[in-house]
Amino acid sequence: MIRVFITDDHEIYLEGLALLLGKQNGIEVAGTVASGKGLLGLVGDMQADILLLDVNLPDMGEEDLLQQIRALRPDLKIIYLTLLRGTRYVHRLTRYNIQGYILKNATIDELLLALQTVQDGGSYFSKDIHIGDRDEDFRNTITIEDKQIDEILSRRELEVLRLICKEFSNAEIADKLFLSVSTVETHRKNLIAKLGVNNTVGLVKFALRNKLID
Repeated sequence: MIRVFITDDHEIYLEGLALLLGKQNGIEVAGTVASGKGLLGLVGDMQADILLLDVNLPDMGEEDLLQQIRALRPDLKIIYLTLLRGTRYVHRLTRYNIQGYILKNATIDELLLALQTVQDGGSYFSKDIHIGDRDEDFRNTITIEDKQIDEILSRRELEVLRLICKEFSNAEIADKLFLSVSTVETHRKNLIAKLGVNNTVGLVKFALRNKLID
């Protein structure tokens, strides 16, 4: 029996996935929670073998959340569920000893394969994700359907992206959004990582391609 705990901030998806997995032979859903902070309150005593974790939780950054999970449960196996295909983003997260990364549009058969592979001590990354040992091995692209942009980027990240595209500096963006400069710098870095681009030019190209700016 594989005991699975699921964390995702989209409650319809969370409940649907829990119901679907609960019907599978050999799978027990140990629990669900819809936020990173809620997860941290449960993870220390969690009776689960594998954590299915949404990459983009609005209340906590991915790396901060992973660091805190690992401090509490270094043994817990983690598979990320995500819409993101940007391989540079995957590369960053693998440094925190995650065991898998699977796209949310995967079939139930692929998800079950990922769970069994990780339970058996292996790792599983969706076939659309390329994992290499060197930075130059990673494609710097990300594929996002228009309707999914709001799910991948937070409202604040979209605000920062639009101001970056208008050539405002970090200090000017901080002033406009009533944020600290360091917070704006973090948003900029997260945008670059999430969208799989190299720099500000890449952010602008992404925004233009997806009609986020005129």
